[in-house]
Order: sequence, then structure tokens, then C-alpha cells
Amino acid sequence: MFLRIWTKKSTENYSEGIGRLKEAVKETDAVMIGAGSGLSASAGFTYSGERFEKYFGDFIAKYHIRDMYSGGFYTYPALEEYWAWWSRHIYYNRYVDAPKPVYPALYELVKDKDYFVLTTNVDHQFQKAGFDKKRLFYTQGDYGLWQCSKPCHQKTYDNEDAVRKMISEQRDMKIPTELIPKCPVCGAPMTMNLRCDGTFVQDEGWYAASERYNDFIRRHKETHILFLELGVGGNTPGIIKYPFWQMTADNPKAVYACVNDGEAVCPQGITGQSICIDGDIGWVLHHCIFSFPVCDT
Repeated sequence: MFLRIWTKKSTENYSEGIGRLKEAVKETDAVMIGAGSGLSASAGFTYSGERFEKYFGDFIAKYHIRDMYSGGFYTYPALEEYWAWWSRHIYYNRYVDAPKPVYPALYELVKDKDYFVLTTNVDHQFQKAGFDKKRLFYTQGDYGLWQCSKPCHQKTYDNEDAVRKMISEQRDMKIPTELIPKCPVCGAPMTMNLRCDGTFVQDEGWYAASERYNDFIRRHKETHILFLELGVGGNTPGIIKYPFWQMTADNPKAVYACVNDGEAVCPQGITGQSICIDGDIGWVLHHCIFSFPVCDT
């Protein structure tokens, strides 16, 4: 049904839509947050334009890379250069604070509720904003983790210290050879713990988070739950968007809310249970909690 019949449902009255969202958060028993890249983009983690040019100008000049996303797939001639790129990519999207306080605003909105977060984002911003680690499921990995590139075993490794050293010691778009990370078990090069092919490692922490997510859904299967979808596009709709639509359709007590700049949509079958707001997520959150400082749009 959802693949064949869906409609864009921008809220006719913007302030009315925000009012309905505030009321939905207030009245719900639980909030299931589904977060995509649009949430981090609203927080200032943009992958192109001025921010990209500031941190990767040398790579742009040498390889004509268009944005951070495509740069992550570029075949660099040496591992020293590969890790010069990736150490910057990790550092500026994982270990620095987001330019805008959108994640703290979201936490302020739901902190007193029974909430859970399902996200395809890999930048760790939920935990930095105060969200409980045990209420988070990062399905696609974490910029802060490495794994064996083979992989020879199902374990991930924290990379913060190594990344900071790569940042401080790289010269001419290369890190020192001795800083190239290698698997402690088989000696193969390490790689990012990001889901891009069949080698993605789902470690014990991943499975524990998956089980907590499934338990949350089971507990609230028939309750008054708000499915709050933020910045989820069409790249991987089967992870958040389609399940949220289906679970809303299956539960007459459920409310589905979608906040997305240019992509606020829902199926016709759940229109009566839905709130779709076409706009910047940070701006919408500003209007949902008065204590949140205004975000530039």
C-alpha cells in the first residue's frame, strides 16, 4: 500500500501544525523518534558548501571532490592519504559540537517522556545532547568506531585518540605511516564501522540496542504512541519511514509526525493520524519549546 499510494501533506497552517505537534508530545504515552540526515543538517552538519570547503579545500583542489559524502568513497592512492581524509571527516562530524543546538532542543522536548531513538545518523550527536545511551539504536554504525576491513571478527574499536593524533600530525594531505590503523587480530587495515556493504560489523552493542528497540515497540504496540520522524529521506526508507507508517496504520491510537524540509509526506491511509510539517527541523523545535534559541534557517 505504502509503495503505491502516498501523498505530500504539508500542513496548511504552519503554526497550527506546530501546535498539533506540541499537543501530540504532551498527550502521548511514548515517543518513538526516527532520525535521518536532515536532523544533523539542520544542526549545521552540512556535507557541502562553505563548511566542506573550509575543512577539505586541499582535497577539493587535488581531486575535485564535490562533497564529504562522495569523498568517503574516493579511491585514494595511499592509506596515508585515505586516513588523512577520514580522520578529518570523523573529527569534524563526530568530535566537534554541532553548530546549532538542534539536538539539545529535541532532548528538551522529549526528556520527560518514555522515548526511544532509531537513527541512521552516525555522528553521535544524540548522546552529546544528553540522550540516554540505552535508548538509542544507531543502525548504520558510528563515526567513532573502527572495525577490521576483512572483517576477521565481530568487534569494533573506539577511535577518538587515534583520530585526534592523525589530525594533529597530518601534513600535505597525509598521515604518518605508523599511524595507519591495523586490525589487532589479523593485521589487516582497519576501516570505518559504517554500513556500506556486506562487511559491516554488528557487534554486541549493536545487537543489544536492537533488542531494546524491539522491546520498546512491543511494549507500546497498542498504546498512545507518537512516531516522530525527523529529516528522513528516501535513501533507506525501509529502516524508519516505512515501519513508522505501518505501525501507525496498525495502531489507531498512534500519531505519526513528519518534520522535513521539502519532504514532509505520509500515505493517504494514515492522513487522519498524521502531522506533516514542511520546514527546517530546528525552527520547528524552536517553536515547540520557548526556551530554545532561534536557529538560522
